[in-house]
Amino acid sequence: MRTALPEAAQGKPVEVWFQDEARVGQQGTLARLWAPKGSRPRAPKDCRYAWACIFGAVCPARATGAALVMPYANTEAMSAHLAEISRHVSPGAHAILVLDGAGWHSSKDLVIPGNITLMTLPPYSPELNPVENIWQFLRQNRLANRVFENNDAIVDACCDAWNALIALPEQIVSITTRDWAQVTA
Repeated sequence: MRTALPEAAQGKPVEVWFQDEARVGQQGTLARLWAPKGSRPRAPKDCRYAWACIFGAVCPARATGAALVMPYANTEAMSAHLAEISRHVSPGAHAILVLDGAGWHSSKDLVIPGNITLMTLPPYSPELNPVENIWQFLRQNRLANRVFENNDAIVDACCDAWNALIALPEQIVSITTRDWAQVTA
């Protein structure tokens, strides 16, 4: 599938970024773990409901990303995330940001920086967004089998998990590179 670049991107280097949100909270995620055969390992489970949202975006070609941890997923939080992504786009470049069709992604009140163009994925196609695989990786390796004391602990864990991912650029490339998302001249 070939599409024409938006007018704002003409004559500029183009970066393809992928964006999504993940909710992390006290309900937590249970992940597999090693245990002796025949045993039933214990895993913590919390019944409280505090949570936070990680707004994350990655650029596989540059092996980098940008994220914010916010209390809610809404238009205001998305506008702040777009501003954060904009700061991480290479100087003089234009970003095509691939995202799903959440309501706050298309709100009339959304503030879209001049160096970003939004490209919405078709409905019901999370498999096309590699950030979904980032969430799976973070949950299985950093956020699972935990009980968070309070909301601050959730935010700290989300920040620590994202920073650990960003510190491993080869992991970002491995998880998020898609052949169909390459920019060609």
